[in-house]
Amino acid sequence: MPDFIAQAQERIRSAAANDTPLRIRGGGTKDFLGGEPLGDLLDTRLHSGVIAYDASELVLTVKAGTRLAEVEATLAASGQCLPFEPPHFGAGATVGGCVASGLSGPRRPYAGAVRDYLLGVTLIDGRGECLRFGGQVMKNVAGFDTFRLQAGAMGTMGLITEVSFKVLPTPEADETRVFEADAQSAIATMNRLAGQPLPLAGAIHHQGRLKLRLAGNPAAVRAAVARLGGEVLLDAPAFWTVLREQKHPFFAGDAPLWRLAVKPTSLPLAAEDIDELIDWGGGQRWLRTARSADDLRTLATACGGHATAFRQATRSDAFQLPAPAVMALHRRLKATFDPAAILNRSRLYPDF
Repeated sequence: MPDFIAQAQERIRSAAANDTPLRIRGGGTKDFLGGEPLGDLLDTRLHSGVIAYDASELVLTVKAGTRLAEVEATLAASGQCLPFEPPHFGAGATVGGCVASGLSGPRRPYAGAVRDYLLGVTLIDGRGECLRFGGQVMKNVAGFDTFRLQAGAMGTMGLITEVSFKVLPTPEADETRVFEADAQSAIATMNRLAGQPLPLAGAIHHQGRLKLRLAGNPAAVRAAVARLGGEVLLDAPAFWTVLREQKHPFFAGDAPLWRLAVKPTSLPLAAEDIDELIDWGGGQRWLRTARSADDLRTLATACGGHATAFRQATRSDAFQLPAPAVMALHRRLKATFDPAAILNRSRLYPDF
């Protein structure tokens, strides 16, 4: 058994026996997200490296401490990618943090989310036991997809040690077109186009400009461009990377940043005290505002969604609590995977 695994198991067992919380951390690029990290550091970065990669089968298995940049370089050498475009937020971003945070980039509405590309996960639970869920091929993924619960769990159900992903070929063509439009018209356009056979790979609106990204087969992209028209966006791939990494001017400054996941058809949320960037074809709204958490969560609920305090805002309740019945299920899962509640305590919910 690898030394890292054995040592991690022993640390977790000791922590559970002594009610000592452990702070699971890779590159630390997402330390800002969720509740304040608590407890003794359990660093995953020594557990890194590609375990298996079969480009012909579109399957990659990697240790959780491996840097995302290394994974993406390995895939790029074979003309492949992680289709959900995980944000890095720093050079040290790791695979474990990618899965635990559950964050996806601009292609998410059109290509799928992190959990959609998970084939299997190996983890150490709060009892110090190694558990393996899923497999390395799609046909092995049957029954209750427990491994997909790790996406977005913020490490509260186990120390992820290995991950198997389904990967896809990198789109051969990638172009972005820009249109002048107010927010309401842009939302209507994004929703109308989402239901049509177009190679959409991104759709955002901010400050009167709608940007539509088209990626895939060159012939399909050319046909879509001819149909839609619009102004070409130069150096488009760099723009979407800047957006994904929150280096776009909208994200600059100290104003609290909120993320609202809502129905894509929801009306614009911008107001005198709210600056809004509309992403994911209308389904993700980034808001810069000093409004209270209660106000923003009421607003999100009215739009059929939920609100997350993303940056420079309250941390004690960063994630909105789900409905009571769903929360009860969350608690049962937490008690099953981490009965002593030592793993990433309070990162997801205050009493979790």
